[in-house]
Amino acid sequence: MLIAIIFMLAATGLLVLLIILSTVFGKGMPALSLGFLTEPSSDFGAEGGVFYQIIGTLILTVGALAIALPLAVGTTLFQTECLRSHRLKAAFRAVIYSLNAMPTILFGLAGYVLFGVYLGAGVSWLTGALILGIMILPTIQASIQEAVEGLPEKYRETGTSLGMTPWALAQNVVLPLCWHGAVTGGLLGLARAAGETAAIMFTAAAFSGATFPQSFKDPVPTLQTHILVLAQDASQASSLTNAWGAASVLLLMVFLLILFSLWVRNQFSMEAQR
Repeated sequence: MLIAIIFMLAATGLLVLLIILSTVFGKGMPALSLGFLTEPSSDFGAEGGVFYQIIGTLILTVGALAIALPLAVGTTLFQTECLRSHRLKAAFRAVIYSLNAMPTILFGLAGYVLFGVYLGAGVSWLTGALILGIMILPTIQASIQEAVEGLPEKYRETGTSLGMTPWALAQNVVLPLCWHGAVTGGLLGLARAAGETAAIMFTAAAFSGATFPQSFKDPVPTLQTHILVLAQDASQASSLTNAWGAASVLLLMVFLLILFSLWVRNQFSMEAQR
């Protein structure tokens, strides 16, 4: 009975996913073309393509990764290699993971006040990248921590017997053997950052007229906000078609990042078993 219930729940979840995918790609395929991917939008997005929206999304996500990855590596190594108390480790982990429970709109509000107002970045891609970097920090850290904690203890014992300090051990032994966790976590963090909307809607995104940013204080158009604007303009059929097209591009980007991260993890798992 329990197995049947689990099977039904799994099948229901898979069915919902397939319905979402078929709907998005089914409605978005008519808009997808080489011109849609390489041309700028016009008429407030109702015409043209999503070239600058793709560029803006990549700028924000790559910027967020550049901020979050070093922080995730540092906090993970500090937690696993330097903290000796299990209570301190648990408390440290709880603080980091609690970021996942915060509503994204609160990240946007707090981030705009801190980075946009007090640090003077304003509504810019830099503000958005800083906010997204903090948001994806737990995702990246979880992947790195899994790799570090799965490292055989013999490597640490060998390094300790040679008189290595905790930081030397982390830098010269742990990190080189666990870098695949950083790669996997970074890709998953990119996928999450690419799908965020509320946190960047009023902190980093330009809804129309923006192209390639000329400075750190310029906003950028993104696929997420582009979809939001077009979906609100249901009076024009071309707006909805372009909205579904942009949604297809965004969904494809996220799925490719997730699939690539799974491939990386499987490759290193196979190598570890040899």
